[in-house]
Amino acid sequence: MLPFNYLVVDDSPQDQLLAQEAFEHLCPECVLTCAGSGREALELLREHDFQVDVVLLDLNMPGMSGFELLREMKKDPRLVRIPVVILSTSSAQQDISEAYTLHASSYLVKSSSFAEFLSQIEKFLDYWQSSRTVNHVG
Repeated sequence: MLPFNYLVVDDSPQDQLLAQEAFEHLCPECVLTCAGSGREALELLREHDFQVDVVLLDLNMPGMSGFELLREMKKDPRLVRIPVVILSTSSAQQDISEAYTLHASSYLVKSSSFAEFLSQIEKFLDYWQSSRTVNHVG
C-alpha cells in the first residue's frame, strides 16, 4: 500500500514544526509536506506528480487565506475531491460555518498544549487512515 501523504498549509514556522514533530512521533511512515502560504500550497497541489490524501489547512494567513485556498480547490476538478481539514486557532462560529459552507471535510481548533495537539493529530490520523479514499489524479 502506498504511504499516506499529508499537506500542512500554515504560515507559522512554529506550527509547521509542531506538525512535523507530531507526524514523526505518530506516523513516521507518512509523507508530510509543509507549505507556508495558500499560494505555495495551490502551486504544489496543481503539480502533476504531487500526491496528497488530506490537506490540513490554517485559515488566517497573509496573501491567500485558507478560505481562499479552499475556494480555489473546490473550483478545480482535479482538486475538488481532496479532503481538507481546517486546523485553526479560531473557534469563531462564523469561521466554522464558512469552512463547512465551502465544503471543508472537518474543522479542528488547534490545541494550545503539545500533548493535546498530539492527541488531536492521532485521532485525525486514525480517522483518515481508516477511511482513505483515492484522490490521486492521473
